[in-house]
Amino acid sequence: MTTTAPTAPAASTLLEGRPLLLAVIALAMGGFGIGTTEFTIMGLLQEGAVDLGVRNQDMGLMISAYALGVVVGAPVLTALGARVPKRTMVLWLMVVFTLANASSFFAPTYEVMVFTRFLSGLPHGAYFGLAAILASTLVPPTKRGRAIAWIMLGLAVANVIGVPLFTWLGQQLGWRSMFLAVALIGVLTWISIRTFVPFSPAHADASIRRELTALKSGGVWLAICTGIVGFGGFFAVYSYISPILTDVTGLPIEVVPLVLGLYGLGMVVGNLVGGRLADWSVFGSLYISMTSLTIVMVVFGLVSPIPWLALIFVFIMGGVGSLLAPGLQSLLMDSAPKAQSLAASLNHSALNIANALGAALGAAVINAGLGYQAPAYVGAMLAVGGLVLALVSGFVHRRKTARAA
Repeated sequence: MTTTAPTAPAASTLLEGRPLLLAVIALAMGGFGIGTTEFTIMGLLQEGAVDLGVRNQDMGLMISAYALGVVVGAPVLTALGARVPKRTMVLWLMVVFTLANASSFFAPTYEVMVFTRFLSGLPHGAYFGLAAILASTLVPPTKRGRAIAWIMLGLAVANVIGVPLFTWLGQQLGWRSMFLAVALIGVLTWISIRTFVPFSPAHADASIRRELTALKSGGVWLAICTGIVGFGGFFAVYSYISPILTDVTGLPIEVVPLVLGLYGLGMVVGNLVGGRLADWSVFGSLYISMTSLTIVMVVFGLVSPIPWLALIFVFIMGGVGSLLAPGLQSLLMDSAPKAQSLAASLNHSALNIANALGAALGAAVINAGLGYQAPAYVGAMLAVGGLVLALVSGFVHRRKTARAA
């Protein structure tokens, strides 16, 4: 089973060996910084609430503000930067990211802090979309999925190393210190990209109007809906993983950060495997990831009261959830070959909408008195919905290809 995909315009230099590795690491470093600032705040909500004089639940608005920034920034910044060379645009996005996180350190009030978190989210989706395209132009088309997976790997490594480390740093030196540390990562990323990622000019026909043609593609909207529904199933469980582990599995709360590190390791493995699957078949990778996610969610719901099995399936859940990302990113790029930048950036808008959808549905079944195992079954149903949408997308793609032939 193979899928022939149109490739992005070739970069001015096709890298090999060590230069390629350094270029990909430089781009992945930005993903590490973005993942760290996105998720570390969740572990420092209580410290932030005390500092700003608000309730813990008020601090949750910072998470929502960041997610809103991602949803808004991905299409808007990508479209506005259509005529800008991709490396230049990525560098500017990292400048915005760095300044926004630094401004959070100095935010004098709760309202200003919420606004700076919104600003921090603006570059998120555009950065990942453009970095994925940059990485894919540095390798042969047969290795595109693996290049995209390496960019996404920065986000996975952030969950293994960045989030625990920066949470500890915030607890020791004050929660605001996290923002300065992330800003430093932004500076190092800027220097690394400027040094190791080769420059290539913007497409001769690049324009805002050309990028917006992605929104006319039914394939793009099918891919977005696949990501929202499929990843929504994953977030239905992950949003409540801490109370599941303490109330259902019976683990002490002190162990939860270590278990989340185990989940992060699963993400690393899933990203790498997902990249190879996407190189083998874009649609095949989606079918496998959605089917696997459905099965894992059901089994996790059943075995979560058994500690050793619950730990194993936390790792597996992180892996199968991350299997989907490279294939979905590739599908979005294929669905809008003349507007790949905007299409690729929309992947992360979809993921943040999926986060909100999964968390809301998980909360609904918990509030209905069905217990903390219920979100796993909600997640399985959403994963089935994602599989159906992926099958429809594959069918539409095959018909379109047959008509073109």
